[in-house]
Amino acid sequence: MAASFTVCRLHMIGRGSLAKCLQKVDTFLHRNIGTNVVAVQEEKNGFKSLYAVQAERQEQAERSVLISCHSRTNEKKFLKHMSKHGDIKKYFFYESYGMYAVVEYANQESVASLFEGTAIPSISHESLVPFKSRLLSLRSLDSADLPNQPSGKKRQAQTSIPINELIQRLAKEESIDQQITSLTEAYQLTEENCRLRFLVCSLLKDIAAAFFPECTIKPFGSSVNGFGKLGCDLDMFLDLDSISGRNATMPKSGLLLEYQMKRANSERNVTQNILSVIGECVDQFGPGCVGVQKILNARCPLVRFAHQPSGFQCDLTANNRVAMKSTELLYLYGELDPRVRHLVFTVRCWARAHSITSSIPGAWISNFSLTVMVLFFLQRRSPPIIPTLDHLRDLAGPEDKSVIEDNDCTFVSDFTKIQLESNTETLEQLLCEFFEFYAAFSFRTRSINIRKGKEQNKPEVAPLHIQNPFETTLNVSKNVNATQLDRFVALCQESSWLLQQNKTAQSGVGTKGKAITPWGLSTLLLPSQVAAIKSRKRRKWEPASERIKSLLESLKDNNNQQNKS
Repeated sequence: MAASFTVCRLHMIGRGSLAKCLQKVDTFLHRNIGTNVVAVQEEKNGFKSLYAVQAERQEQAERSVLISCHSRTNEKKFLKHMSKHGDIKKYFFYESYGMYAVVEYANQESVASLFEGTAIPSISHESLVPFKSRLLSLRSLDSADLPNQPSGKKRQAQTSIPINELIQRLAKEESIDQQITSLTEAYQLTEENCRLRFLVCSLLKDIAAAFFPECTIKPFGSSVNGFGKLGCDLDMFLDLDSISGRNATMPKSGLLLEYQMKRANSERNVTQNILSVIGECVDQFGPGCVGVQKILNARCPLVRFAHQPSGFQCDLTANNRVAMKSTELLYLYGELDPRVRHLVFTVRCWARAHSITSSIPGAWISNFSLTVMVLFFLQRRSPPIIPTLDHLRDLAGPEDKSVIEDNDCTFVSDFTKIQLESNTETLEQLLCEFFEFYAAFSFRTRSINIRKGKEQNKPEVAPLHIQNPFETTLNVSKNVNATQLDRFVALCQESSWLLQQNKTAQSGVGTKGKAITPWGLSTLLLPSQVAAIKSRKRRKWEPASERIKSLLESLKDNNNQQNKS
C-alpha cells in the first residue's frame, strides 16, 4: 500500500475568518534573520558569529519537515518515498511520545512538492482548519512487512544520560581533564537536537506569520549560547523588528504606512497584546502544542507550553532584546576558549547533582547565575583566561553599537580584535581552584561583576549579589536566600577537598569482572559523598571532615574485598 501523509487536524466549532487568515501562511515571504553586519562577515580564525550560526540554522529549518512515524517504519522505504519530492540533505529519527523523523530537503521547493501529496482527513463529525503545518503524520509503509523490518537508523537521544550512568562513565577515564571533557560531550546539545530546536521555532513562526507575515521566531538562551544541556527548555523570541519600523529610516518623501496596530499605553502593553493573540492561536491551532499558559504579567511576559512532538518545554517571549544580547555574549565567551564551556558544564552538573540548582522556581541559584560566576572566576585568573565585558566594549566598532532601553549592550563582534593572554592552566587545576575561590569568597560584603572583572561592594542587602551584565541595576541572584548560599559555600569547601584527595585513578579503573570505584570528578557527583547541609548559622567549616574520610576509607575497603573475592 502506498504511503500517504495526513496534515495534523485542528478542531474548532467554525472556520470563519480565522481559517482564511491561517491560509495566508502558505504564501508568507521567507526572510533571513538579522540584518547585523556580523551575519555577513566571513569566518575568521575558525570562528563564526552567533548571527551567522542562527541564519544558517534557520535556513535549514525552513526547508525541513517533521514526520510522525510508525514505531517500525522501514527506513529504506521511508527514504525512497520522501526522496520522490526532492533531494534529502539530512534526516534522523528520535522518540518523543512516539517515533518521529526530521527530514531536511535541499530546497524549499521540495517541501512544497511534499505538500502536494498530503491530504486533510475528512471526518464528518469534526470541523477542520486547513492549516498546512510542516508537522506531518505518516500513515503506513507496507504495514504488513513492518514487524520484521525495524529501522536500522540509530535513534538520536534528546535527553541527557542519567547521573548514575555518567558517574560510571567518568570513573573509567584516566585523568580529571578527560573526565571533564567526557562530561561535556555527554551533556551538550547534539547537532540533531540543535536542528530540532530551530525546526520547532520555524513551525511556530508558520502560525505567528498569519498575523505578522514578516516576523521571525528564533531560539535564545541555552539552546544557542553553547552551554545548553540535552533536555533543557527551549526559549524563543518573537522578533517583529523587521516590520515594527524600529530599524527604518524616515523617508524624505512619499507614502507612510498607516500603522497596523492600535495605540497602546506602553510598549509592555503592546507586547502583552501580541503574546495574548499568538498564545491563543498556539493553544487552539498549534499542532502538538499542549498545556498553553499565557503568563503576561511577569516581568518579561511570555507564553509557556509543551511541544509534544519534540518533547521540549517552550517559553515564547517578545520585546526581549537584552536577553538576546546576553545569549550572544555567552556564546562569544564560550568560543574564545574551550575551557570556558567545559568548566561551565561541569559546575552546572555538579550543582544539579546536589540540588544547588532546580527546574522548579525558588530560592535556588540559577544556571545563568552559575555561568556568570564561572566567567567571573576565569576573569580573575592570573593571567585572565577571558576578558572583561568593559574590555570587549572598548574593542567594539561603530557597527557593534547597541543601546537597548537605555542599557549599554555594546561589545565587539569581530573575534580577530580580541587578544587573549597566555594562560596554560589545566581543567583539573581550574575546577579545583573554582571551588577554593568561592569557598573563601566574601559573599557577605562583595558583589560579582563581569563588566569590571573584579569584586565590588554590594549595592544592596542580599545574600548573593551578581550584577546583570547589561541591566546593571539588577541582581540576577536576588531570589537566592542565605540557606542556599550557605549550602553552596559548604559544598565548594568539601568538593575542593574531595578533588584533592581523589585526583588519581589508581583505584578507579577496574579490569574485567572487577568493580569500578568512582574517583576524581565522579566522586563529586555522588550524593553520599557530600552531606545534606541543613539550615544553620554561618560558621567556618573544616577543610575535611572525619565523616568524609570514613566514607572514602569505606569505599576503598569495599573495593579491596570485591577484588579479593
